[in-house]
Amino acid sequence: MTVSVPPVPRYVPAPTATEQLDYADLPIVDLSKINTPEGKAELATTVRDAMKDKGFFYVINHGLTPEQNERIFNVANVPLDQVSDEEKMKFDGKLQQTGSYQGYKPRQYWHVDNGVRDQIEHYNMNKDLHRKGHPNALQPYLPELEEFIKYNHFNILHPLLRLLALGMNIDEETFIPLHNFDRVGETFLRFMKYHPRSEDDEAKTKNVWLKGHTDFGTVSILWSQPVVALQILCPDEKWRYVNYIPNALVINAGDALEFLTGGFYRATIHRVVQPPESQRGYPRLGVFYFGMPDDDVKLSPLPDAPEWVDRRFKNEEAPTMGDYRKGRIIAYGNSETKKVDGKETVEVQMIGNVLVKHYN
Repeated sequence: MTVSVPPVPRYVPAPTATEQLDYADLPIVDLSKINTPEGKAELATTVRDAMKDKGFFYVINHGLTPEQNERIFNVANVPLDQVSDEEKMKFDGKLQQTGSYQGYKPRQYWHVDNGVRDQIEHYNMNKDLHRKGHPNALQPYLPELEEFIKYNHFNILHPLLRLLALGMNIDEETFIPLHNFDRVGETFLRFMKYHPRSEDDEAKTKNVWLKGHTDFGTVSILWSQPVVALQILCPDEKWRYVNYIPNALVINAGDALEFLTGGFYRATIHRVVQPPESQRGYPRLGVFYFGMPDDDVKLSPLPDAPEWVDRRFKNEEAPTMGDYRKGRIIAYGNSETKKVDGKETVEVQMIGNVLVKHYN
C-alpha cells in the first residue's frame, strides 16, 4: 500500500493469553510460495487438505508487514471508539430492513440466549467504499482503506480462490469471475469489537458470545488478533480454540463455497466464547474481509464440481448469492429457531429453501 497516511490514535490490544488451552491443530500456509509453479502446486494440495480436513488454516507471508498490520488495527478502532453514538445512528446499517452489512451494527442487536443480547459492535464497508457515506472521523483514512480492501481482494482472496480451484483439479480461474470487484455484491471489510459482559450474562449464555454458525460467503479472512475467543467445532465434535499468530491470517470456508463446489469444501462451524482469565475485561477488536460471489451468482454446483455429498437443496431451488445473503442477515439473531435431533445445542431455521443450523 503506497497511500500517504495521516496520524491515528494507537490502539493497545490485550496481552497474549497465558493459559494452556486446547488449541486446534491448524495448517500454516506460506502464501509467498504461490509465485513459483512448484510452490503453487504444493500450496494447492495444502489448502485443499486444510479446508477439507480442518475447515480453517493460517496464512503467513501475505505481503503486509507487522507495522502495516498494527496500523490497520489502529484505524479499525476509529469508527468504534472515535465516533459519537449520535453520529453512529446516522450510519446505522439497519440490517433487518436492508439485508446488507453496510454501516454499523449496534450492540444488543442480536439475541444470544436466555434473554441476553450481544455486546458486539461492528462497522462494515462494502468493497466499493463509495456506495455509502462514512463517519467524519473515518474520512481521512478512506484512501488507505480503499487500498487495503483491494489488497485483500486481489492479493489474498483471489489467490486463495485459485488454490481452492486447483485443489479440485479444475481451472484455477473458475471462481474468479464470480468475485468481481466492480460488480454488485456484498464482499466487505468489517471492523468488529466484542465488549466485555457481566458475570450474570456469562452465566445465562454459558460463556458463549456468538453462537456456533457458518459464514454465508465463500472465503472469510480474519486478521489474527491476540484475544483468544474463537473456537471451531472439530471432527471429533469438540470445540477447540484458534491460536494467535502475529501478523497471520485465519481463513475459513462459508456456505457459498460449499454450495458452489457440491460439498467438496464444507462451510466451517465456529463460535466466539468468553476469553480466558488472563484476557478478561479486555475488548476484542477484529478486522475481517468477507469474500462473497456477486449478488446475481446462483449458488448451485459448478459444472466441474463433484456430486453432492449432502444435498442441501435441489439445483433448481438454489438461491442467488444476493437472496441468500439477505435472508441470512435479516434472520440472524432476530428470528425463531427450533431445537432438532434431540440436541439442546442445535437450532435450525429455514432461509428460503436452505436449512441453516446454529450451534450453542
